[in-house]
Amino acid sequence: MTQTPQADNETYAGRTLAFTIPSRDTRGRIVRLDRSLDEILAAHDYPAPITHLLAEALVLATLMGSLLKDDGSQVTMQAQTEAGAVNLLVCDYKGGELRGYVDFDHARLAELGANPSLFALFGKGYLAITFDVAKGKGRYQGIVPLEGETLAEACETYFYQSEQVPTLIRTAVRSEGGKSTAAGMLVQHLPDGEEGRERLHARLDHPEWEHVAVLAGSLKYEELLDPELSLEAIVWRLFHEEDEVRIEHGAQIERGCRCSIEHYRDVLQKFPEADREDMRNDDGIIVVDCAFCSRKFPIEA
Repeated sequence: MTQTPQADNETYAGRTLAFTIPSRDTRGRIVRLDRSLDEILAAHDYPAPITHLLAEALVLATLMGSLLKDDGSQVTMQAQTEAGAVNLLVCDYKGGELRGYVDFDHARLAELGANPSLFALFGKGYLAITFDVAKGKGRYQGIVPLEGETLAEACETYFYQSEQVPTLIRTAVRSEGGKSTAAGMLVQHLPDGEEGRERLHARLDHPEWEHVAVLAGSLKYEELLDPELSLEAIVWRLFHEEDEVRIEHGAQIERGCRCSIEHYRDVLQKFPEADREDMRNDDGIIVVDCAFCSRKFPIEA
């Protein structure tokens, strides 16, 4: 692997970068969100703890979604709670399109202070991760408890418990001056290749994985967020002593709310007429409120 000049960093802002280390049976993804993140967050006036939570979730959805190779595939991440301040967190990634939303209890959140823990936000919550794979390859879901200090830790648990894939994830979020940046890296050990074979012997103490995990774990919070440091340069810093590191530029990330009058009209057509009648206001209009983009769509009868 040769080092890429850092002056190209803007090329990869808001774009995923995939990398593999063949000799270590390792694959990884790295992403930094800026403009697309601000566009998603701007749809709602979120307080700081919710902004941080959603930003991390959007990074995680992007990292996991970028693992899927087939066009049209989608990853959805949903977190729900039992007696927490957050009622629902949902975000999804599909082919570079990213969206997310958090529903929360304002009064309960205010009681938690400026920097609430994950447990304070969710209580005994759970995280559901759903992969909808295109081209008829199926849909599968894993559910894990929301334990640990971050959503990233819950995602690591998902990969190890549901897919027997040792995984290391690092995320970072910064909000200042009305602008937000979030970034993350996901690294996985795949001793039997990326797909097509069971990985029953994958284990956390595999020597190849231990080596990669130590290198990847040295990544600093500040490096992930540094606008002067390209994604390629981060991979170079971590793994430049390896025999070979292959990289591939992924999708440009955009806010991807797929709402439209045509979409909602098609959805409403699936409801019985009696149900649609109950939805109409006094003017005979059904008003659909999109939680993702905070827009209202009037649908005429």
